Amino acid sequence: MAEPRNRYSTVSLILHWLLAALILAQVLLITAHEATEGPLARQFVEIHKASGMLILVLTLVRIGWRIANPALPLPDTMKRWEKLLAGATHILFYVLLIALPLTGWAAVSARGGELSWFGLFDWPLLPIGGGREGYRSLIDIHGVVVKGLYVLIALHVLGALKHQFIDRDNVLHRMIPLIPRRP
Repeated sequence: MAEPRNRYSTVSLILHWLLAALILAQVLLITAHEATEGPLARQFVEIHKASGMLILVLTLVRIGWRIANPALPLPDTMKRWEKLLAGATHILFYVLLIALPLTGWAAVSARGGELSWFGLFDWPLLPIGGGREGYRSLIDIHGVVVKGLYVLIALHVLGALKHQFIDRDNVLHRMIPLIPRRP
């Protein structure tokens, strides 16, 4: 009988941490955009938009990988509600990581702006209109979704810390290679 997996695959780890780094970069880019003016501010927002589309693609890849490679089972010591909360949080992450780029893409499309993907090609705009009003409405929705993502990130980090320091199980070990496995 094969020994059960106790770590996520290398692909899962790369996708998880790459998406985490990109999300952090998005926050830093939009903060830098708001703190500057002129061409530099525009450059920050252009990188933000291109990175958002990369997040969309990587999230879809991650969902496909997750379907083909199901998550590791949660510890038997977890209560049913904890397992339900963990599952719901992960599903909501996927929903929000698709909704954020889509609302940003829709906002740019409504305004009739450009969406260059790191200067390699122009991402096609969605066939929607609305001008500045449509843009503002969609950016407002984008902002609400960002706040939802912040709440999920906080829950995710708090849950990971709870597993590491209170439950003292090996849940965090499965996603962070540097944390040794507890016996």
